[in-house]
Amino acid sequence: MRPVIYQLFVRHFSNMETHGVDWGTRETNGCGTFNGVTDKALREIARMGFTHIWLTGVLRHATQTAYPELPAQPESIVKGLAGSPYAVVDYFDVDPDLASMPEKRMEEFKALVKRCRTVGLVPLIDFIPNHVSRAYLADWDGHDDFGEGDDHHTFFSPEQGYFYLTSNSPGDGPPLHLPDGLFEGEMTFGRVTGNNAVTWNPTRYDWYETVKLNYGYNFLAGLPALRLLPDWTSPKQRVPKTWRIMDDILSFWQGLGIGGFRCDMAHMIPMAFWKWAISRSRVRLPDVFFMAEAYNDHMKTTPGDPCAALLESGFNAVYDSACYRLALHVYTEKNWANDFDRLFRSDPKYMANGVRYVENHDETRVCSPLSWGGVGRIILPAIMTLVYASGRGPVLVYNGQEVGERAESPGGYGGHGGRSHGVHDGRTSIFDYTCLPQLQPWVADGRFDASLLPEDSAELRNFHQRLLPLMQHPALDRGDFYGLNWANMKNTTFGREPAEDTSGHWVYAMLRHDARARATVLVVGNLSPEINFYNLRISIPQHAFGWCGIQTDRVRVRNLMDGEGEDRVFDRKELMERGLPHPLKPGHVGVLELSAV
Repeated sequence: MRPVIYQLFVRHFSNMETHGVDWGTRETNGCGTFNGVTDKALREIARMGFTHIWLTGVLRHATQTAYPELPAQPESIVKGLAGSPYAVVDYFDVDPDLASMPEKRMEEFKALVKRCRTVGLVPLIDFIPNHVSRAYLADWDGHDDFGEGDDHHTFFSPEQGYFYLTSNSPGDGPPLHLPDGLFEGEMTFGRVTGNNAVTWNPTRYDWYETVKLNYGYNFLAGLPALRLLPDWTSPKQRVPKTWRIMDDILSFWQGLGIGGFRCDMAHMIPMAFWKWAISRSRVRLPDVFFMAEAYNDHMKTTPGDPCAALLESGFNAVYDSACYRLALHVYTEKNWANDFDRLFRSDPKYMANGVRYVENHDETRVCSPLSWGGVGRIILPAIMTLVYASGRGPVLVYNGQEVGERAESPGGYGGHGGRSHGVHDGRTSIFDYTCLPQLQPWVADGRFDASLLPEDSAELRNFHQRLLPLMQHPALDRGDFYGLNWANMKNTTFGREPAEDTSGHWVYAMLRHDARARATVLVVGNLSPEINFYNLRISIPQHAFGWCGIQTDRVRVRNLMDGEGEDRVFDRKELMERGLPHPLKPGHVGVLELSAV
């Protein structure tokens, strides 16, 4: 089964406060809770076609909100008022903000996990292995903490938890100077930031609120230092201390019913660790799901492609950021639909294991007027269909995407490294107490009723509900790929601007075929926000018919997005010579099943 993942940011999801303000407190702006994700909500999510639910922002992290026996962290190391969910202060606890009764927060979280399982959703949480909050202090009896027993005067030692600044490190320290002031915990020493900044004076653009964890190799020594790490088959007692702690963390959450992990910045962690940790996790739960956020940047810990290395290390899937960027660049740069052909053919690992998305918490909302050229609401159905339907890997939907969330709710932090005080950037703030205005009519104080949505939001949600179950169609779940744009370059009906002499600017078409099920699907989308291709015909070459095993004179075409529509039957020769007629309005798609008659 192809994973279809709903990313549910708990802090936002069930928050019904409509009168929030920029930089508002929990009391002022409200906050979603574990209990707010009810049985009804989960049933409705499952009914849309989702198989997994990524509960985002669950782990207890640095915040400026205090609770009994849980003091607030210093302002200098907290982004926003609510804080970044990726600056964890205790890996064995959950965020008290998300509990109706903070003292019962773990019980409420366990109940949510059970509710997810009951409706058939596999619960996932974040695993953030590269860094923790500067205020990290786990409260788990008998467990070794990160940094416990470290020598603050030594930059690197394999058994230390952190990397410590020395007198030779750049900057003015000690003490450590942070963008928002001094952190009293590091007045006599300093630690390297989560993004590897070795300086006493990190900038606002560094991950200054976090500290990098030590996996037993000196990252300043470069990739050759990785050879000093133990082989992944090493027994537990031989691996570095951080490995052992992380294995305990994964085991802890697996024991609570968590079925998988979205692993933050996975390419920054040695591959030897991943092979070791994932193999141990699969002994505990054979089908545990590991999804990597990863990029081929300067922080990678492999000489080759980090995404390939992560898959070889045991990951089920990796972010397909290249597909996301190309989709975005159709509207922000000068890319054409034709460019998808090159991308889809360039690297088969993304076809099989790429996580396809058009939104997540790090990216701008498609429907925000500040992003995607301001045309996102029009083109979202087409762009998401082509992105999702062109692969076999997991599909990711960020909560609010299904109703056209615009990211215009209050948020004191815009995500650029500074307090924006009302300056919005097209993203839903993950650092603040805010809400999802477009989703609130559906939530409706726990009613989770699509009939309460405005027409435009209801229409978009209905589209998601029709499209997502199709990801389990044999052709779209496990089928091979055949791009059709090359065969339509001279087809004057196929996505041209009036002055262009080459087709494929705005229309993309592909075939997906599964030989085992003898199933073939044609997917076509109009990516233009303005042009109505009312006379569109898609040429299907003879080779394509041979590829998908349709050799009969007659071909049946069934519209999978409209189960009540009548089948059409065409001469195969007509489809090769004149093309399949399928008019498309701006942002519209066709998902068509082809079969022999």
